[in-house]
Amino acid sequence: MFFEKLKNYNVLLASNSKRRHELLNQLGVQYKIINQNVDESFSNELKGSMITDYLAKKKSSLLVNNLKKNDILITSDTIVWHKNSPLGKPKNRTEAFKMIKSLENSCHEVITSICISTVNFQTIVNEKTLVFFDSIDENDLLYYTKTSDVLDRAGSYGIQDYIGHVGVKKIEGSYSNVLGFPTNLFVKTINSMNL
Repeated sequence: MFFEKLKNYNVLLASNSKRRHELLNQLGVQYKIINQNVDESFSNELKGSMITDYLAKKKSSLLVNNLKKNDILITSDTIVWHKNSPLGKPKNRTEAFKMIKSLENSCHEVITSICISTVNFQTIVNEKTLVFFDSIDENDLLYYTKTSDVLDRAGSYGIQDYIGHVGVKKIEGSYSNVLGFPTNLFVKTINSMNL
């Protein structure tokens, strides 16, 4: 059982994402947040989940050598993959507006990779969810990009926010993945580990 697997471990979450914190809290996971600054650049040759796998592992590489026997380190990365290109976090609100506008009347993938590391084991898993955007009224988009925390989100939007309610037509796959942490995949992965 999930809770039994984690009860004797110190779960370390290397993420500043509020959504990841909320989702782990909802799962009842006791964890410690480890702050780190990682250069999130990657080779242009990487595509889709190769990007998120690479970045999740890169985030763990700075911390994994300091793990103790009962530590489990969790690192993660999420991107929006649209028209064969990654959309990360925008640099400013103007870029956020353009990013969301580019998603209008189309489908994109939200891809999240989770890297789980212990002293002698590491695994990387990923989840893909299709998100279908409808047309978005420009006033709604302006309102959202001016009043929301768009600079902290891959693709500039949060599905749980105003723009998700007025712009997302449907999704295929994990809702929690679109939030930034696929909880079902995480639980399955922990349950399958020989801890």
